[in-house]
Amino acid sequence: MRKKEIITGVGALACAIGIGFVMQSSETASERYGNKAEPAAPADYPVLKGASADNVLLDVQEITLTSAEFETDLSLPAPDVEVTKASAPQSVLPEQSVPETAVAPACDVIATARSVAAAMVDLSLEASCLRNERVTVHHNGMIFTETTSDEGTLNLKVPALAVEAVFIFAFTNGEGAVAQATVEELADYDRAVLQWKGNTGFQIHAREFDADYGSAGHLWEGAPGEISDAVARVSGVLTRHGARDAAEPLLAEVYSFPKTGHDRSGTIALSVETEITEANCGLEIEAQSLELGSDGLVKTQNLSLPVPECDAQGSFLVLNNLLQDLKVAGR
Repeated sequence: MRKKEIITGVGALACAIGIGFVMQSSETASERYGNKAEPAAPADYPVLKGASADNVLLDVQEITLTSAEFETDLSLPAPDVEVTKASAPQSVLPEQSVPETAVAPACDVIATARSVAAAMVDLSLEASCLRNERVTVHHNGMIFTETTSDEGTLNLKVPALAVEAVFIFAFTNGEGAVAQATVEELADYDRAVLQWKGNTGFQIHAREFDADYGSAGHLWEGAPGEISDAVARVSGVLTRHGARDAAEPLLAEVYSFPKTGHDRSGTIALSVETEITEANCGLEIEAQSLELGSDGLVKTQNLSLPVPECDAQGSFLVLNNLLQDLKVAGR
C-alpha cells in the first residue's frame, strides 16, 4: 500500500470561525480522485509534475475568511418585477471600459426565464447585434460570465437561489436585460455555491452519507452526478457555470441536494479543494461561498488563500469548513 502523506497547516484566521486546512500530496490525490476529469482546455489546465515527498509541506501563514463583499466590484441591484429588457445599471458593469469606436450599436436584448425541475431555471438570451460577446450573469449574489453564440444567443440552466428568482444579464457596452421566474420548488432543496475569478482550480467536493473519495456518493467536477437523479431524489448534483475560455472568467459551482422525498438520513460532508498548478502556484487566490438557509436568506463568506510555491504542483489544498456540512433527515 502506498504511503499517504497528509500535512496539516495552521493559518491565521480573520474571523471567529475556523477552517480545517489539509494539504495532500499528488500521490494521495491520485488515489482519491483518480484521473476521471478531462481538462477543459490546454491553456486552462497545463500538464503538471507531481510533487515529490520532500516538497509536500504546506507553508501558509495567512488564511483570511470574512463575510465582506466579494472582490469583483460588481453588486446586484433589485430590478423592477416583470422587466424583460433593460439597460444594465452601471453598478453591475465590469471594471474595463469599452472605447466609443468599439461600442456595438443598440439592439433589442431580450431575456426570458422559466422554472424547471430540481429548482432550476432555464434562461434564454437574444441579442442579435452582440454576437460572441462577454456577458455577466447576476442572480442573488451569484455571478458568472458567459459568451454569446455566433447568433447572439445564450441558453443556460441555472440553480435558483430565491423563490422569486431575478437574473440580470450585463454586457460591457451598457446593454443588458432582466428576467424573472417563480421557483416554488426551491424549499425542497439544499444548495451551496462556490464562486471565484480565473482558472484557480477551485472545486466543491460533496461526500453523501459517509461516502468515500472515489465512490458513487462522492460528487465533484470529475463525477458531478445528474440533474435527473436530483429530480428523482436519488442523490444530489453538482453544476458548473461560466465560460472558462473567456478572459479572466467569473466561475461558479453549485451543489444541490433534495431535502424531501427520500428515506435516507445522515450527513453530507462538503469541502472546497484546489490543485496546486502552474496557473496558481505562489499566488494568493480568492473565492466566495454562498449558502442558502432554511429562511431563504443567502449567507456569504470570502476566502483569501496563499498557494504554496510551484515545487508543490500536483498537490491539493483541502478546506473542510468553508461550506457547512448538510444534515439530512429522512421522512
